[in-house]
Amino acid sequence: MSNVTYHVIEHDGGYAYKVGDTISETFASHDEALRAARIAAAEQRVPDEDGNIEYQDARGARHVESARGDDRPDTEVDG
Repeated sequence: MSNVTYHVIEHDGGYAYKVGDTISETFASHDEALRAARIAAAEQRVPDEDGNIEYQDARGARHVESARGDDRPDTEVDG
């Protein structure tokens, strides 16, 4: 199982949370960003239905992969 860490960072005159290279919207305070990161991390652990993930890579090739709904990562928040 994989592990995903949410990091609270300063961003655009406020705070946001970052996962990998993805940054959330900006929050006015550190506490608001931390609360949002904790909610997002908890939601990511919730099992869902099996489904397909479709995406396009950097070369423009389309891919389809199966995703098990019960294959959820461990998450943590670094505030």
